[in-house]
Amino acid sequence: MNVATASAQLGTFPALVLNADYRPLSYYPLSLWGWQDAVKAVFLDRVNIVSEYDRAVRSPSFEMKLPSVVSLKNYVRPALYPAFTRFNVFLRDRFSCQYCRDEEDLTFDHLVPRSRGGLTRWDNVVTACAPCNLQKGGKLPAEAKMWPAQKPYRPTVFELHRNGRLFPPNYLHESWLDYLYWDTELEP
Repeated sequence: MNVATASAQLGTFPALVLNADYRPLSYYPLSLWGWQDAVKAVFLDRVNIVSEYDRAVRSPSFEMKLPSVVSLKNYVRPALYPAFTRFNVFLRDRFSCQYCRDEEDLTFDHLVPRSRGGLTRWDNVVTACAPCNLQKGGKLPAEAKMWPAQKPYRPTVFELHRNGRLFPPNYLHESWLDYLYWDTELEP
């Protein structure tokens, strides 16, 4: 097996990265490192291995199982407020148009249009599907008779993490589950 083939096969072994308090650094996108970064962090003594895959990497004198979950040794204080990005606006609004609740062809709409002095910031931007955005055009909500389902606001990182849990990634390794939903209410 050549190095390129071996590396491609190993590429399917990401490690879930937890903060020192065993919470994921991020839920959406999920905080994952490639196996190379996880192994490097182990050797640099920056992380603890919490769980491992059955797959190992080898050298002539060393063998190590690939980490599937690692926790940072030093706590990283999360930011209180997230960056203002298109993705984070969509996540705040749960990936649905704030006018019709459609989930296709999303963009964002300025409540007070830029042509009327509206700013591109948390309290003036909502997720909108392209047809609703086109229909509203350069009008104010009252002029267009279109009001968003929720008033736009600046979310906290916690709120985005909570919303991110509603959209799980396509792939979740079984060793990650105990750390992703630890604060979910348990059944009696």
